[in-house]
Amino acid sequence: MKQFLPRWLSACFLALLMAASPPVHGQDRKVPPTVLVLPNDSVGQLVSLVREKAKSLEGSSGMRLGFQAFTTAHGLAAESIRYSDYVIVRLLFEATRDAGSWNLHWAITDQPPNSDRIWQQWKGVTRPSALESTATAECDELSALYAFLVERAGVKSVGLFWPAPNHTVAVWVVRPATGPVVRVVVPTSQIFLDETDRFDTKKFNPWRQKTIYEYTRRDVPDSYELPKPLFDYFMQQMDKYGGASDGTLQQLRYLREGVFLRTGTPEQAAREALKKRSALGSGPAEDLAALERFAQDMRSWVPH
Repeated sequence: MKQFLPRWLSACFLALLMAASPPVHGQDRKVPPTVLVLPNDSVGQLVSLVREKAKSLEGSSGMRLGFQAFTTAHGLAAESIRYSDYVIVRLLFEATRDAGSWNLHWAITDQPPNSDRIWQQWKGVTRPSALESTATAECDELSALYAFLVERAGVKSVGLFWPAPNHTVAVWVVRPATGPVVRVVVPTSQIFLDETDRFDTKKFNPWRQKTIYEYTRRDVPDSYELPKPLFDYFMQQMDKYGGASDGTLQQLRYLREGVFLRTGTPEQAAREALKKRSALGSGPAEDLAALERFAQDMRSWVPH
């Protein structure tokens, strides 16, 4: 004999069952991911634009010739490493080095080996000038800034190297698809170096340090904002100089440093740049343009 629950009890039981069960459509509904919208002049946006700029410079003569010289020097097959990584590493080197295109300047500061103080100084630069530095930093700070930005731009294995107890440079550890690991010295200042020493200098032996620890410290968050004039200036500088050759960029670096140190006037630097441009004749268009733009900047900017 079948036993039935009272009608009112069956209704209560059904209501409880429905309340405890999730709606069917809820299982198919996807929760939209949280999208972090960064300010236009933030570090995150700067890094994103650096990646875009690097991509656009892959076909430039300076990048192609630099990469060819780099792979030849280390006996690497061009396809054994990522060309896009090389372009980012070289572009940021020329931007963040002492007297590079972002107008950083070396001096003894006794600050910790990170880039915090540089970012703090940049906060106050609302009228950047080609004739003045944007921030003053020591070699370990410059190297930390470089390593931080390269890591944020997506290239791994860049860390700090102490070739002497009182000196710091960056090192990019390259792991080719075939062949041994390569350590590339990235001298963010010219301390202990000559004019012929630049990216991948052999003056320091990076294997003297047992381990190159990748710099993963987040010196500032992606949301950290820079003054818009400075943000725009950084990108303009990459446009002007990013595609030039190693030799031309090194020459401009020394001319820029002379202006910062007041050992030469802006007009003298402009004339020297134009003299070098004339000496190139029909050389690479990127080099001719970089020298011309540098001379124009020296003559058009008013120091503040």
